[in-house]
Amino acid sequence: MTLCSSPHYTSTSFHLISPNLTSIHNSKLHNSSPKRLNYQNHRQFLHNTIKSVSKFESDVTETEPQIKPSVNPIYTPTPTNRNLRTPHSGYHFDGSSRKFFEGWYFKVAIPECRQSFCFMYAVQNPLFRKKLNALEEAQFGPRWTGVAAQILGADDKLIVQSSEESNNFWGSRHELMLGNTFVARDNLKSPNKETPPQDFNERVLEGFQVTPLWHQGSISDDGRNNYTEVVKTARWEYSTRPVYGWGDVRSKQKATAGWLAAFPVFEPHWQICMAGGLSTGWIEWDGERFEFENAPSYSEKNWGGAFPRKWFWVQCNVFEGATGEVALTAGGGLRQLPGLSENFENAAMIGVNYGGLFYEFVPWNGVIEWEISPWGYWQISAENKTHKMELEATSQHPGTPLRAPTIESGFTPACKDTCWGDLRLKMWERGFDGSKGKLILETTSNVAAVEVGGGPWFNSWKGRTFTPEVLNRALNLGVDVEGLFNFVPFLKPPGL
Repeated sequence: MTLCSSPHYTSTSFHLISPNLTSIHNSKLHNSSPKRLNYQNHRQFLHNTIKSVSKFESDVTETEPQIKPSVNPIYTPTPTNRNLRTPHSGYHFDGSSRKFFEGWYFKVAIPECRQSFCFMYAVQNPLFRKKLNALEEAQFGPRWTGVAAQILGADDKLIVQSSEESNNFWGSRHELMLGNTFVARDNLKSPNKETPPQDFNERVLEGFQVTPLWHQGSISDDGRNNYTEVVKTARWEYSTRPVYGWGDVRSKQKATAGWLAAFPVFEPHWQICMAGGLSTGWIEWDGERFEFENAPSYSEKNWGGAFPRKWFWVQCNVFEGATGEVALTAGGGLRQLPGLSENFENAAMIGVNYGGLFYEFVPWNGVIEWEISPWGYWQISAENKTHKMELEATSQHPGTPLRAPTIESGFTPACKDTCWGDLRLKMWERGFDGSKGKLILETTSNVAAVEVGGGPWFNSWKGRTFTPEVLNRALNLGVDVEGLFNFVPFLKPPGL
């Protein structure tokens, strides 16, 4: 059993129990035996953090070193109208025959042993519950169908289970809830909505269910991964307490791609559903058990016709050197413009949650520039009217090929990732003359998740965002699409 209670990852600014989202400076602890946080006190601490970062030390208690018992996560049904819900949390499939995929990503980082687990789920062309027959293919053209689950886990190893059928896949139209049964127990009926953990375990032998507050499952590798090191089985159960959505913690949460994401243009769309949270539970990775309490966690999703032509991505919420919580997500891609022509544009964004506030860098409020190598180097800078930021990430690890939904080949290896990226992040207030003013954040990490995908990647990709003025003005209108559709709910698009 891997308890991850002896930190291999230490912070120069605070003692890491669950870094940044749950951390406290105490230099005496760096050379002492690991301590554990009282969980009930910690829950109150999180509530108070949103009010005042300065109350860290008063809301945390230490206990004497002790043997860590097995972790039993507590299941909580998903409430309606929950706090920190972002737009586009629901399942976006509209029932049409157009080419469509939706993918979800959930990550748990365990900094004490410098390991991460990234859970990725995808469904393709769900109108067709099974592989297309000859008549359907003649009518609709070639389509890839089915459901896939893959996990990039400890030591950057991989497990994938997939099916060409989606009969047992379900997703909530209104909330971040989905699940699938690959193999049912004793031919029992598969769940078609969120169900208590015991009921899920009694009915599902291999499959998963995930909500904003709960995640569990069990899968077996499908034996088709001859391109990387795999594990044969994985099981998991953990609960999550969201801390950051996508916006200021006291404000209405934002659509990552702006209000136009409610419509099938500028696809694929992207939504960060939880920039930072705290997860408690366990993961069995090829028989090795990892247990964790208040581990930093993250979730996002994509949907639309297909992934971009090529893309890059950086994500991290485990940092050292900062005085408050930090969560970073950055990404960009070469995506096809609406229409019949093969025209593409550079699109990118960076979001930083820090001390309860949200710093957003998007094409309609500023400029993002980047230089990304085919592998091993990510350099991104951005500015808006009030702030400037720079990030640089590198990795000496070779990365693991991951599958992604593609139009040409279905769910196939199309990108490469590692959770062992070295990252440095800096952010400044912008001076009146546009220069770098006061430095408000400087922090580093050695457990950043980094990715490149698509292609071709013949050499480094240098890019810069550009948005036509008419589109800039439209995106800056601040349209409350959700609020408008609340007046005509029967017209509300799925997923919003």
